[in-house]
Amino acid sequence: MANKDSNIKRRQFLKGTTAAMVLSSFGAYGFDLMNKEKPVRVGLIGTGWYGKSDLFRLIQVAPVEVVSLCDPDNNLLTEAAELVSQRQKSGKKPKLYSDYRKMLAKKDLDLVLVGSPDHWHALHGIEAMKSGAHVYLQKPISVDVMEGEALVAAARKYNRVVQIGTQRKSTPHLIDAKKRVVDAGLLGKISHVEMCCYFHMRANGNPPVQEVPDFLDYEMWTGPAPLRPYDGIPHKRWWRTFMEYGNGIMGDMCVHMLDTVRWMLDLGWPNKISSTGGIYVQKDGKSNIADTQSAVFEYDGLNCVWQHRSWGSPADPEYPWSFKLYGDKGTLAGSTMQADFIPYGDGEPIHFDVLYEKEKYPEDVTEKDIELNAAPATRWHMNDWLSAIDKGTLPVADVLDGHISTASCILANMAMDLKRPLVYDPEKRIVVNDPEATALLQRPYRGDWEHPHPDQFEN
Repeated sequence: MANKDSNIKRRQFLKGTTAAMVLSSFGAYGFDLMNKEKPVRVGLIGTGWYGKSDLFRLIQVAPVEVVSLCDPDNNLLTEAAELVSQRQKSGKKPKLYSDYRKMLAKKDLDLVLVGSPDHWHALHGIEAMKSGAHVYLQKPISVDVMEGEALVAAARKYNRVVQIGTQRKSTPHLIDAKKRVVDAGLLGKISHVEMCCYFHMRANGNPPVQEVPDFLDYEMWTGPAPLRPYDGIPHKRWWRTFMEYGNGIMGDMCVHMLDTVRWMLDLGWPNKISSTGGIYVQKDGKSNIADTQSAVFEYDGLNCVWQHRSWGSPADPEYPWSFKLYGDKGTLAGSTMQADFIPYGDGEPIHFDVLYEKEKYPEDVTEKDIELNAAPATRWHMNDWLSAIDKGTLPVADVLDGHISTASCILANMAMDLKRPLVYDPEKRIVVNDPEATALLQRPYRGDWEHPHPDQFEN
């Protein structure tokens, strides 16, 4: 009931006259970047590693003016302001905020980039849309399914173009592989997909509880999430190892590969999701995310299988974080670094290499912590987002697709914990015949923070 054919009702706003109405309303809020009288005004929420990286890619491709930055860590904030002043044409330092609500209350931003930790994505994204801005929102878009439903509903209500940071869809060599192999029919009938991540990326230390430093507003950093005892700077990769703030390696890494496979094969919601796993090896630290997990996303005549281990060696050292599409005429393997088509029987193998743009953007080479292989993809992704705003169309990584990929990974985690398969009905927003699982689609918020719900944007 949840395969791509059943998404027709769900996506009816994209069909016929309904689509024309919605997309023309996007255009009413669009702008011609090259001919706008005033600079395009940009704000960033979350000035850590990837927030800054996304912002710098945007500065590289568009004549924008970064007017505001927000982060509860004053040290990160002031460092980011200095770097932005060095990067942007005006040389100005942005205004600085520790509370995103105060920044967005100014209603002076055309674009908002959200690079905060996962537990903040829904609230930051929705409030940015309400302020009048189009949004570039990092993945995963939510930490529970109902947050994602609310984000989609808000984007449609406020007519905002929301691009999700699943930039594999804008990765040059994967675009080429899709066109030359998948779309050309070289794989034949595709009936099995494997996806994996074998990176040793699970922080698992035992730091002591300590005083919160003066430069960090830990209450604001935590926001709606459970308040853990402070045991060090959480946003130096440490937060990713706790389910309080994210969706584990499943939500961090599988979301990219599942989203890529769905784009390659034009897949919607899975029919059924099952998963097993847990902490099997790395039991000596505080981390509570699974170090070993398998999941199956079932479609009609096709299973998409995920596997991650944060220990041991990868099954294929050439493709440690990747997808493989198996057809009766050949296989396509793809990653952020390369892709390979291997035919069965007759036919020639095809190799695709990652594109670097070091000559065109020499500042990439000296940028601290940059992912050089991902920089071109992010630039292409930014250009696609800006083009969608200008033209009044949906971007390649629209919020609805980001929601399907994110929610599928969240449901896999739920299936692992509940030890049973789950079937999600996106029309009724329930897990079919499973009241216990349905109750888990919206997790409690801490304190006075209010959980968004799609109904509040659909009336």
